[in-house]
Amino acid sequence: MGIIKISDDVHDDVRRASQVMSRSINAQAEFWIKIGRLAERHPTMSFSEIIQMELDKADAAEAHDSAEQVVA
Repeated sequence: MGIIKISDDVHDDVRRASQVMSRSINAQAEFWIKIGRLAERHPTMSFSEIIQMELDKADAAEAHDSAEQVVA
């Protein structure tokens, strides 16, 4: 775990968004960082497409975990 310095304005934006989204301030900042990183890696994808891609990955991981439990 590390500490990053952000401006007071950005911190205020994160705090407000975290309240609206029912996330901790850290979880909201991590979400924005993750989505921003994915947007840079996939510049032609929309926000909705990025979210769908992440949901698809989560579904695939869940299916894989369920299959492993059946085998075990």
